[in-house]
Amino acid sequence: MARILFDSVTKRYPGGVVAVRDLELDIHDNEFVVLLGPSGCGKSTTLSMIAGLEEVTEGDLYFDDTIVNHMPAHRRDVAMVFQSYALYPHKSVFENIAFGLRMRGHNRSEIDRMVRDAAGKLEITHLLDRRPSQLSGGQRQRVALGRAMVREPAVFLMDEPLSNLDAALRISMRAEIKDLHRTMRTTFVYVTHDQAEALTLADRIVVMSDGLIQQVGAPDEIYERPANTFVASFLGSPTINYLDGAVRQADGELVFEGEGVRLTLPPAMARQLTERGRQQVRLGIRPEDVDERAEPREGESLHGRVDSVMPVGSDQFLGMKVAGGELFFRVGKDLRHEWGERIALSLDMSRLHAFDPETGESLLR
Repeated sequence: MARILFDSVTKRYPGGVVAVRDLELDIHDNEFVVLLGPSGCGKSTTLSMIAGLEEVTEGDLYFDDTIVNHMPAHRRDVAMVFQSYALYPHKSVFENIAFGLRMRGHNRSEIDRMVRDAAGKLEITHLLDRRPSQLSGGQRQRVALGRAMVREPAVFLMDEPLSNLDAALRISMRAEIKDLHRTMRTTFVYVTHDQAEALTLADRIVVMSDGLIQQVGAPDEIYERPANTFVASFLGSPTINYLDGAVRQADGELVFEGEGVRLTLPPAMARQLTERGRQQVRLGIRPEDVDERAEPREGESLHGRVDSVMPVGSDQFLGMKVAGGELFFRVGKDLRHEWGERIALSLDMSRLHAFDPETGESLLR
């Protein structure tokens, strides 16, 4: 098992390009950590430094109590699963899975037992004699997982392993990877730009942007209490809605007033904003935090015109034009509205978010 600690780690490439900047991150033993962010945010570089494929420019990287900055990759006891699977095309499935075991000097009977045990867990025993070219994408991914599993590594690294699979197969493979972590009881570090993968797989999510950590926390914490507008916008479908406006006292209550919008803020939010002396606020409203069937109440609802209706199976996305712009909400599939219709949607006021309109930082943490 392994605990991984980044102590002020920076990765700088020739030409002055900084991929990761002053990274402070403690990955616990047997934890499933997902590095989440857009392309170019530094997540794959972070994974490569753990694997030993990239050198640390500044700071220290620890495995348990040992600094591994200059430890070669083959001595780190890590296994990595790549987006491209990286299988040997001329070898059978059995030989692909067994390759690392042969390199480590295991005898033939041990190799046969370990390969068949892994293949049984991944339900690919019937494929052991096939070549990679004879397999589907999902089957190739299972082979790549099997090759990593048999090594029984201290650290299991995955770099966008499901991005080449179709949507249905990605869902089933997520369940298999989660089960793999539970049975192997080792440290998993997983890189993805897919928020659904992060939310369903992770014990903790590390959200990154421009080489910097934006927030670290459990999936619920990241989603429900985002540290800033970048985190809030990166998670959620459709993305979070924003309204800019001012807050002021009115009749003993704190109200938010934006263009064509007036909302009475709940006491807990009002108290925090008052303590901070806030006058300008960017209000965040998650698309699902509306009750389309509730009777709209003054100060707790939005009024606007239906601009689009997009069915997405179990739900539908409703576009609504208000004076300050267009907002999107997730509502029930049975709700019927026509383009151009004037409607009012009741908000779940307890789930509003508030951010600094200049810095983007949350005002409610």
